Amino acid sequence: MLDQSRWIADRAKAVEVSGIRKVFDLARSLKDPVNLSIGQPHFDVPEPIKAAAKAAIDGNRNGYTVTQGDAAFVAKLKADVADRFPGQSRDLVVTSGTSGALLLALLAVVNPGDEVIVLDPYFVSYPNMISLAGGVTVRVDTYPSFDVDPERVRAAITPRTKVLMLCSPANPTGAVLSPDAVEAVVALCRERNVLVISDEIYRAFHYDGPAVSPGETDANVLVVEGFGKTYGITGWRLGYAHGPKAVIEEMVKLQQLTFVCAPSIVQQAGIAAMDFDATGIVADYRRKRDLVAAGLRDRFEFGLPGGAFYLFPKTPWGTGTEFVAEAIRHNLLVIPGNVFSRRDTHFRISYAASDETLHRGVEILNALARR
Repeated sequence: MLDQSRWIADRAKAVEVSGIRKVFDLARSLKDPVNLSIGQPHFDVPEPIKAAAKAAIDGNRNGYTVTQGDAAFVAKLKADVADRFPGQSRDLVVTSGTSGALLLALLAVVNPGDEVIVLDPYFVSYPNMISLAGGVTVRVDTYPSFDVDPERVRAAITPRTKVLMLCSPANPTGAVLSPDAVEAVVALCRERNVLVISDEIYRAFHYDGPAVSPGETDANVLVVEGFGKTYGITGWRLGYAHGPKAVIEEMVKLQQLTFVCAPSIVQQAGIAAMDFDATGIVADYRRKRDLVAAGLRDRFEFGLPGGAFYLFPKTPWGTGTEFVAEAIRHNLLVIPGNVFSRRDTHFRISYAASDETLHRGVEILNALARR
């Protein structure tokens, strides 16, 4: 019998199966689970965006676009970026989702052995993407505030440090990084010639103040944004990156030989999405945040998240893994914190769900906390 394991590259073996995906798989075996695990908007795609995608199909806009993106879409994006980042010169590329942008960026800049700093807790894909690029993940602890500490970042920087990855509002915590700390970290990275990659997939979901991008203080920050979370089109795979010309040029080159381009019909939908007012959606998610926070405040320890659609409470007993296992036995799906962190002390709730589901989840969690 052939040894199939010999065919598998070390880079693939280094990638771990997502702990979130394991919970998704488990959900299929449960009857009517209370699912607060999935980081995906639960609302329907707005009709004007659906209509634009359908019109693109019917209008035979089904072929490749140029690698950088459809010209009309790129022009609209560049105008928006110029408005939000005045006085900066930012190149731009449309990508197949924000994950596509992040992977292209890391492949473009990370050499084998280069170090990439991430804030712990972090989005589950970051260490795996870094491994695929041949890099080494360096984790900087942010507990208990989940804010970035410039001095901890300074201590983590070595001659091998190539990149610092930021995400605000963050997955899994929902935390919004403080502008002063971000400005200090960006200045530090500029001083040490470290590229900052700012993952801003949840930019629309700021609840207690305006969105502030690390890129506003430095044109050399690579900003990654997307459409999936804001408009409920996560499966359509539409993102973009903007920043330093040298990095964007390499990302375009790599995309041409891999993804080729972002889906053409979805780019037409993106044009329509940019004209859609999502403030009502965001307000509803802010209300859901407050609903869940009020329901759990008496029995769980957590900071009120400033954005995204996640709550990251500390477990009232046991480890995150143990608490989540008990929750699953009670038909509730949440994610243990060690999926996103070196620590196993918390768990992630996604409140991207109906109010009925949220009320059921809160009831189960409070019953478990009284154990």
